Amino acid sequence: MKIGDLAKASSTPVETIRYYERQGLMPMPARSEGNFRVYEASHLERLQFIRHCRGLDMSLDEVRELLRFRDAPESDCGDVNALLDAHIGHVSTRIRELRALERQLKELRQRCTDARSADRCGILHGLSAAAQEKTPVGTKAHGHLRSVHAH
Repeated sequence: MKIGDLAKASSTPVETIRYYERQGLMPMPARSEGNFRVYEASHLERLQFIRHCRGLDMSLDEVRELLRFRDAPESDCGDVNALLDAHIGHVSTRIRELRALERQLKELRQRCTDARSADRCGILHGLSAAAQEKTPVGTKAHGHLRSVHAH
C-alpha cells in the first residue's frame, strides 16, 4: 500500500508517518519502481501500536523503548514493567498538577461573577497581578494565582 493508504487505514496524517520514520520508530518501507513507498501490513500494525502508545501519553522515547522490546520477543519484560511504572508515576504527577490548575482557575473565576466592563474584571486584574509578581511556578503568594502548567 502507498503512504496515503496507510494514512487512511490508520487515521494518521502522512506527515506524522514520515515523522515517525525520521525518528526511527517506523522502518523505512521498500520502494516501487516509480520510487513510491510501499508499505506492508506489518507497517500498519506497528503504526497502530505507536499511535496507541501515544494515545496513552507516552513520549517518543518511551515508545521507542517499548518497540525495542517488541522487536526482541525473547527478551525479559522486566524493563517494560519498570517503564510503565515510571509512566504511571508521571501521569499521577500530571493529574495532581492539573487538579491544582483546576483549583486555581476556579479561584480565578470567582473573582468575576457577573458581566461588567473589562477594566473592572476581576479575572483580568488577577491575571495581570499574577503575571507581574514573578513568583515561582506552582506556588501561591499574596492570594494571587500561579501557573502549574509550565511545560
